[in-house]
Amino acid sequence: MKKTTGTDRAVTSKWRTATKAVRAGTWRSEQGETSEALFLTSGYTYDDAATVAARFAGTAEGMTYSRLQNPTVAMLEERIAALEGAEACRVQATGMAAMTTALLCQLRTGDHVVAGRAAFGSCRWLVDTLLPRFGIETTVIDARVNAEWEAAIRPNTKVFFFETPANPTLDVVDLAFVCGLARTHGIISVVDNAFATAALQRPMEFGADVVAYSATKLMEGQGRVLAGAVCASRDWIDNVLLPFQRNTGPNLSPFNAWVVLKGLETLPLRAQRQSENALEVGRFVESRVPHMLHPGLPSHPQHELAMKQMDAAGPIFSFVVNGGRQQAHGVLDALQLIDISNNIGDAKSLMCHPASSTHANMGEEARDEMGVDEGMLRINVGLEDPADLIEDLDQAFARAGL
Repeated sequence: MKKTTGTDRAVTSKWRTATKAVRAGTWRSEQGETSEALFLTSGYTYDDAATVAARFAGTAEGMTYSRLQNPTVAMLEERIAALEGAEACRVQATGMAAMTTALLCQLRTGDHVVAGRAAFGSCRWLVDTLLPRFGIETTVIDARVNAEWEAAIRPNTKVFFFETPANPTLDVVDLAFVCGLARTHGIISVVDNAFATAALQRPMEFGADVVAYSATKLMEGQGRVLAGAVCASRDWIDNVLLPFQRNTGPNLSPFNAWVVLKGLETLPLRAQRQSENALEVGRFVESRVPHMLHPGLPSHPQHELAMKQMDAAGPIFSFVVNGGRQQAHGVLDALQLIDISNNIGDAKSLMCHPASSTHANMGEEARDEMGVDEGMLRINVGLEDPADLIEDLDQAFARAGL
C-alpha cells in the first residue's frame, strides 16, 4: 500500500473538519485509485517465514489477519480518529459492540461504574443487567446534575459512562465538569457521542478519555450498514481495548468499513443541514405539542450548555403528546412522508415511539425513571425540504387530535 499525506498526523491535525472527513486516513495502492480500495480478504501471504514471525512478534509492520488488521478498516479508523482529535480508533461490527467493548475491556469483578440514567435501551441493559452478571457494581444517576456524579463516586469506581445528548430524552451532560471530575479521581470517562458525532461535538476537547459510537447512525448516514467505533489514546487502544477485541472478535467487515468511509465524506454537510432542518421543524412542532425536548431551542433547560459544547444541536429531538401511547401511535400512523423507523442519523426523516420500540424491553418502571413517557415521540430530521416535513407533521397532528 502507498500511503498518502492523509495518514500523516502532523499534516491531518492541521486540517479542518470538512477536509478530514474527505481526506484523512486515505491510503492508495500501486494503482493510484481515487476512491479507497476495498480489501475483501480474511488473510494475507508473506514472502518468507521470517516476515510472518516478525509481524506476529510486533517488530515489523504489516497485515497478519483481518480480525487484527485490514487496509480498508484501517483507513476508516484513521479517518474517525482524525475527526475526533484522538490518537487512535478501533472500529467494531455495531454500535453496541463498540459500547460493550469500551466497557468490558477495562472492567473486572469488584469494579464500579457510574452511568447516566438516560440512555439507549441496550446501553442501559449493559449497565443494569450485563455488568452485574460479572460482579461489576453499577450506579445510575441523573447525569444532568453535576453533584450526583460526585456523590456516586466510590473507592472502586473505574468508569463514568454517559450519552450527551441522551437517547431519547435529549438530556445534556456537562462534559467539562464530568470528565474533569473523572480525571481528578483517576476514573475513565466513556462518552457515547452518536447523536452528534465529531462533526458537531468533540468530547475529547472537554477532557473525555474514551469516545464511543454507533457509526451506523449519522456517520454512515444512509441506513445501509452497521458499524461501531471507539476512540482514545494510542496507549489505551493498544494496551486496554485491543487485547479484548483481538481475542473476542467484534470486528467490522471491510465492506461495511468502506461504506462508512464514503458516508464520512459528506458527514459535515449532512450534520449541519440536518441540524438546520431540525431547528426549523422543531419550532413548528413546539407550537403544537405540550412538551418539547430539543437542545437547540431556547425552551430546552440546558440550551446554553448544549450550545457551549456543540457546534449545532443535531438532527434528532423528541416531544411528548398528552394522549399517551394511543395518540403517539396515531401520529405515527397518520404520517405520509416521514417513515416510522427506530433508526437515527439517516438522510431520510424517521420517527418512532421509544416506549414501544427502542426502550420497550426496559420495563415501565425503568422508562419512568429515565423520563421516557408513553406520549413521547422521537424524530430524526433528514435532508428533505423542511416545509414538506412540516406539512406532513401538520396533517398527522390534526388527524391524531393535536
